Amino acid sequence: MKAAIIGGGVIGGGWAARFLLNGWDVAVFDPDPEAERKISAVLANARHALPALYDRALPEEGRLTYHASLAEAVAEADWIQESVPERLDLKHKVFAQIAEAAPEDAVLGSSTSGFKPSELNEKGATAIVAHPFNPVYLLPLIELVGAPERCERAAGILKSVGMYPLHVRKEIDAHIADRFLEAVWREALWLVTDGIATTEEIDEAIRQGFGLRWAQMGLFETYRIAGGEAGMKHFLDQFGPCLTWPWTKLMDVPEYTPELVDLIAGQSDAQSGHRTIRELERLRDDNLVGILRALKKTGTGAGGTILSHEALLPQMAAGELPVTAEAQVPASWADYNGHMNETHYVELASRASDRFMEMIGADAAYIDGGQSYFTVENIVRYLGEVKVGEKLRVSTQVLAGEGKKLHLFHHLTRGDELVATVESLLLHVDLTTRRTSLPGEAVAAVLGNVAADHARLPRPEAARL
Repeated sequence: MKAAIIGGGVIGGGWAARFLLNGWDVAVFDPDPEAERKISAVLANARHALPALYDRALPEEGRLTYHASLAEAVAEADWIQESVPERLDLKHKVFAQIAEAAPEDAVLGSSTSGFKPSELNEKGATAIVAHPFNPVYLLPLIELVGAPERCERAAGILKSVGMYPLHVRKEIDAHIADRFLEAVWREALWLVTDGIATTEEIDEAIRQGFGLRWAQMGLFETYRIAGGEAGMKHFLDQFGPCLTWPWTKLMDVPEYTPELVDLIAGQSDAQSGHRTIRELERLRDDNLVGILRALKKTGTGAGGTILSHEALLPQMAAGELPVTAEAQVPASWADYNGHMNETHYVELASRASDRFMEMIGADAAYIDGGQSYFTVENIVRYLGEVKVGEKLRVSTQVLAGEGKKLHLFHHLTRGDELVATVESLLLHVDLTTRRTSLPGEAVAAVLGNVAADHARLPRPEAARL
């Protein structure tokens, strides 16, 4: 599959990273002589962050190419994403050039944050709005606006690269999400203009408070909970009258003067000027990975999108042992020494044990049926220092699998280097009585076959249990 990216700025570079890291070939056209350097910086961030969301390996990266002409870039493309500046005349010009060189069945998406499809296509183009959010390689949401059949096809492709397509029912300026952002932005400008809050204080109000709620529940579900046991109706009865109170200025916009620009820019410099843009991007991405992984653990919000995408990623094999876990070490796993904290070696081994249980049939349905394996002992050996961003793979060897006992030996490797081992002893348990019991016949049969295969392998010298 091939994606053509027209316009290689922050958004175009994010699109390139999203497709490239999901195995697509990516062709870029941007007349800016600095485009390759800028996209390389975005890709460095994406390679650091995106794989850290998943516990399976992403596909092998596709091939990235830069082209001197738009026609070369869009040739044989399956998806074409336009991310040029927000000038309608420029977009019309670009679409006309695309129409001359691109395959007829290619999806043509525009990253526009404000224009409607009817405006984009008034010169004969067949584009849909495919509006992303920065960073495109991490945030799943894509707003799709346009012909239903084109949006439906686009949605399938976007899901395959880990995104969440939201089909906007009707054309509207600025689509859905940016209309919320614009309302908040207008109110924030007034708070600064009136001297009520600085840029930093406004940001703290968001990130220390409602921003955390919105990340997992959005707006209406958050307010439903605010209504207590009586739910949304009680909330509306309680807070509905506030809509007539002069709490916000919304459409009453402060005059956009050089003085206001200088005031906001100065406060922003005081707030964040001690960090470079690259440092702020890396901090943002590490924080997003931590939040998204937390949401992934519960399957809520964007975490559900990551889980759905991860289920599509193939399980890899390594030699004669099954690969049971893979991870790129996120920043949240690092300790004060800058390397992976010891607790996360056990966490990764625990995931490997869970995956092995699934492989032999002791999966979620088995657990729902009242049976499972419980870990009773782990022995960890730390053999090599592991740093943030490095990729780890766990392969699992069965040392014993008779009766109630499941004895596993997890090999944690970085490339060809063994960096740790975790030996785990588990016992089969009846969840009703909470006592040990024999596993079900089907699980016992599969486990017995695997144990017999692994019995032909050398027993690890470090095995102690």
